[in-house]
Amino acid sequence: MRLNKLSLRVRIFFAMILLVLIASILIGAVTVYQKNEESRDYHKARLERKQQAIISDINYVIRETTYPVETEKVALIFKDEIYRIAEVHSLRLNLYDLDGTLLITSKASLTNDSIVKCIDTDVLNAISNTVNHRHVVKNQKNGETFQSSYIYLYDAKSKPLAILNLPYLENDEFFNKELNEFLERLGYAYLFMMLIAILLALLLSKYITRTLKTISDKIKETRLEKRNKKIDISTSSEEISTLVNSYNSMIDELEESAVKLATGEREQAWREMAKQVAHEIKNPLTPMRLSVQSFQRKFNPEDENIHQKVDEYSQTLIQQIDTMSSIASAFSNFAKMPAQQSETLNVSNIVKLALDIFSEDYIVFSSQDDDIMANFDRTQLIRVVTNLVKNGIQAIPLDKENPRIEVRVASEYEMVVITVEDNGLGISEENESKIFEPKFTTKTSGMGLGLAMVKNIVETYKGNITFTSQYEKGTTFTVRFPKI
Repeated sequence: MRLNKLSLRVRIFFAMILLVLIASILIGAVTVYQKNEESRDYHKARLERKQQAIISDINYVIRETTYPVETEKVALIFKDEIYRIAEVHSLRLNLYDLDGTLLITSKASLTNDSIVKCIDTDVLNAISNTVNHRHVVKNQKNGETFQSSYIYLYDAKSKPLAILNLPYLENDEFFNKELNEFLERLGYAYLFMMLIAILLALLLSKYITRTLKTISDKIKETRLEKRNKKIDISTSSEEISTLVNSYNSMIDELEESAVKLATGEREQAWREMAKQVAHEIKNPLTPMRLSVQSFQRKFNPEDENIHQKVDEYSQTLIQQIDTMSSIASAFSNFAKMPAQQSETLNVSNIVKLALDIFSEDYIVFSSQDDDIMANFDRTQLIRVVTNLVKNGIQAIPLDKENPRIEVRVASEYEMVVITVEDNGLGISEENESKIFEPKFTTKTSGMGLGLAMVKNIVETYKGNITFTSQYEKGTTFTVRFPKI
């Protein structure tokens, strides 16, 4: 689910819950970090205290011993005392000579793996190079943390005598127990806070969005063609009040614009109606003129089929006159032009009949089947075909070699398919998106309403019209609408 698809109320709710959740995680993380820091500081200070106490005890033994105080005698000096010191301070200790070799340890038994018999060179260098001649090594083993402190021991003349090593295990059992108890209590507290936050988030988000929903409902009800009510909210924030005032101002401006627009639309409607009627009347006149010219050119009184040809030409003229009459009737009644009727037609026959008005011998007709039936207005179907063919004729240059227009009727699944293909100039890419727009034309004459009207007619009968074109190679228009 994308965030931008969520409602404002849901966003506010999730934002508040997320805020509490993040705060809980941060406080828990800070608590754990703080406890770990306290644990480290505690073990560091404890080791230093232990070390200082043990050094004081060692110094006392050195002062009271009867053996010569020198490195070679350290093992004899602390032969018995080292166990007492380790037991008193509950900490094991090891004594090394200044070269890092083990002299004596408080551990009762020695194994090769239990104790370091020689101090690493790096540790010895670190001890000698520090100001207080002390170095602490920290390492992990079996999940436990060990500290090992190394520091010089001095004789009465402050001369280095030996190196004291105190292995120290950081036992965090107490701290971990205390931390777990604290986190458990903190978890219960934040669980309670989360429940309170959910309740507050629901109430707060509902309160914030209630006014916005009122405004949203009013905006949805806003219509240009009716009088809209203003929003009246008595208590709201400054931002909401600004939004409400802007909406109310917009309503006043909208009413003024609606009056101006209605006046302008009436004037524009009359102009468009006049243009459309002129175009519709001009469409039948062109085939009538072509029919008369063809009849005049082919008339032969001695032709034995003269009466049949006269009937065909007369039928064509009467059909176009009926079209003009329907246009005039529709205009007078302020209805669609021409009035659309749904009748069962043989599409192949009607298309072939529509092509009879054209005298160009390069117009070729073919049909997949002689009986392709559909519910369509006879006059409208003729208008669709004649408009597309006339556009094809106008797209072919006069000096074109082998001009050709192919009109095909086919059946494709549950659709009737009429294809009008020409080898004319084609349509440029920049004009392809405008080809069905009213009043768009690339010709020097005409108003550019033909293809727009064809598209409107076809879509009225639940069909569609598409085209493919190659510039300077030709164009193919394809009309599809349901068949019976």
